Amino acid sequence: MSAFAMAMLVAGCNKQRPAPPTPPAPAPPPARPTVTLQANPTSLDKGGSSTLSWSSTNATQLTISPEVGAVAPEGSTKVTPSDSTTYTITASGPGGSADASVRVTVAAPPPPPQPVATPTWQELFDKEVRDAYFDTDKADLRSDAREALTKTAEFLRNYPQAKVTIEGHCDERGSTEYNLTLGDRRAAAVKQFLVSQGIGADRLNTVSFGKEKPFCTESNESCWQQNRRGHFVPAR
Repeated sequence: MSAFAMAMLVAGCNKQRPAPPTPPAPAPPPARPTVTLQANPTSLDKGGSSTLSWSSTNATQLTISPEVGAVAPEGSTKVTPSDSTTYTITASGPGGSADASVRVTVAAPPPPPQPVATPTWQELFDKEVRDAYFDTDKADLRSDAREALTKTAEFLRNYPQAKVTIEGHCDERGSTEYNLTLGDRRAAAVKQFLVSQGIGADRLNTVSFGKEKPFCTESNESCWQQNRRGHFVPAR
């Protein structure tokens, strides 16, 4: 074999083989799902409704609990919870699962109003009937006494079956006999005024206690003024 042929043979033996092809990169893992959930409004009165709205990505199955169940990847629905409720949406897909929650608060109904107590006739009498006050040693009606008795007459007109006793009272000064007479005059003056206001005389009894039943027992003008009056009590 010639030298040339030998050189060619050696060269052929030393030639490198081509590198094998690079294998393809592995596929990325499936993306993890995302999900959001909102409620509008989040606070409501009992019997009211709220709208749940949601959206998601990379999810193939979605459910909302409680009560709603399976839902589309995006949407809204109306709920009417009877009590405060936390709603949770769970999104599942090849990449795993995700969830989101929102709470809808249901306000407790206000307590029922307390029944209004109907006042008794005695309570109305004590509130509406006004006594007439007098000056010292006097039995004529002052302007404030006339105003008070006008209110009393209005009450008695509203209750035509009611009968009253008018008590004549005096302060402690003067004799027992004098004050009994003065008290009688005061009771009579009150009765006369009420009759003039349309109240039947047969509904009005009179009695004098003079100074025997004082409303105040201090010896001063303020106290004496409280005792100089025509006072009303329901007739028994």
